[in-house]
Amino acid sequence: MSSINKVSCLDIEMSKIPNGCSLMYGGFGGVGTPPSIIDGIIKKEIKDLTLIGNDAGFPNIGIGKVISLGRAKKLIASHIGSNPIAGKLMTEGKLQVEFSPQGTLAERIRAGGVGLGGILIDVGKDIDIVSKGKRRVNIDGTDYMIETPLTADVSILYAKKADTFGNLVFDKSARNMNPLVAMAGNYTVVEVEEIVPMGSLSPEEVVTPGIFVDAIIQGNGVNWKWVWEKTSDIE
Repeated sequence: MSSINKVSCLDIEMSKIPNGCSLMYGGFGGVGTPPSIIDGIIKKEIKDLTLIGNDAGFPNIGIGKVISLGRAKKLIASHIGSNPIAGKLMTEGKLQVEFSPQGTLAERIRAGGVGLGGILIDVGKDIDIVSKGKRRVNIDGTDYMIETPLTADVSILYAKKADTFGNLVFDKSARNMNPLVAMAGNYTVVEVEEIVPMGSLSPEEVVTPGIFVDAIIQGNGVNWKWVWEKTSDIE
């Protein structure tokens, strides 16, 4: 695979996700997470993962499938309520969970992606469970907590379309978190619905530039209607 043509295959990319690595994933619930990559992680029995993403998915949808099998040792997310198995594992001490408010989580990932040393947040600064152990700084008379940036060994994404260089186009809400996650991984692999020749995408439709992408794999397609229906059933 050259630096210009980044098209790869699932088997090759699974070798880039070892046991015990930190893994950042895009999406919200089941929408926008890469299903073939997640299934590949499960099939390869990759374990002891530190997962970083918006949520814990659902028990049988998205990243929730990995969590439900006990393959994660830690989860950094904004909520886990949609996956009761994650809550059970946390209560039993089998899954360490670090909660971060959704906006703060997004900014921490962005900070990691652009190389910032941290961000300043005042949300929850007067709540012990939120502020405990966090450094503070006073700017113009206002106290802020310092939130550390987030990066990962590997980032996994889902996009609607990519050219062979890795310029990405997302589909509506499936864009959630993916552009930020793309920047924050030391190695970023994207599963896409369609791969097109380099130069065939309009610059105006590209959301994530290919400079952030290391590899692209062709997905098997996702029935989003089925995902939403299954999500509604769980809720």
